[in-house]
Amino acid sequence: MVTEPEIRETAASGGRPRAAVVRDALGVGVAVGLSGFAFGVTAAGAGISTLQACVLSLLVFTGASQFALVGALAAGGNPFTAAAGAFFLGTRNAFYGLRLSQLLRLPRAVRPLAAHWVIDETTAVALAQPDRKSARLGFTVTGLTLYALWNITTLLGALGAEAIGDTRAWGLDAAGPAVFLALLAPMLKTATERAVAALALVLGLGFLPVLPAGVPVLIAALAAPVVLWMKGRRS
Repeated sequence: MVTEPEIRETAASGGRPRAAVVRDALGVGVAVGLSGFAFGVTAAGAGISTLQACVLSLLVFTGASQFALVGALAAGGNPFTAAAGAFFLGTRNAFYGLRLSQLLRLPRAVRPLAAHWVIDETTAVALAQPDRKSARLGFTVTGLTLYALWNITTLLGALGAEAIGDTRAWGLDAAGPAVFLALLAPMLKTATERAVAALALVLGLGFLPVLPAGVPVLIAALAAPVVLWMKGRRS
């Protein structure tokens, strides 16, 4: 429920109340940040050391790509193929960055740090705001909360992996992809976007039994150019 002070603040700023933006951003940051525990456990189960898992979270910081990497390694995939699959899955963040750079228009001094926080969750929160000021606040709070929690829980998960046992029995290796799909689904608004998602799903699952681990992700990335080419031919 929006309070009277928040209403006055909204009228003065021309955007959403700061408290509402912060509340939404914290909700996303905390909910997703806690899944870093699942990544830490899964990484340890794939034979990745605690230090390596923590460095991945600190420097890569894109959950879907991190889960794709350790999942491919756990399945016995080639490290280079696994890394390539994770890389191509992470390229979506570059497209997010193109949109957010226009929306946020951050000072040059903070752009390198902000670029590291351009992920699904920060993009979703920022794009949901009605004005630039609210978008900046939502992006910052989400990024800071998620980055801190993701790295802390990665460490805790990697350290506690031995106590948990087999990650496949708990289904923790599916936590990251599930969060990614939950965030992606509401953004598929057009027929083209839904077609790309459907074709990527068919390609990824279809080639999963016959190709080495990590390669189906690369094949699924072809869905976007294929759908766009077909759309161009029809028009």
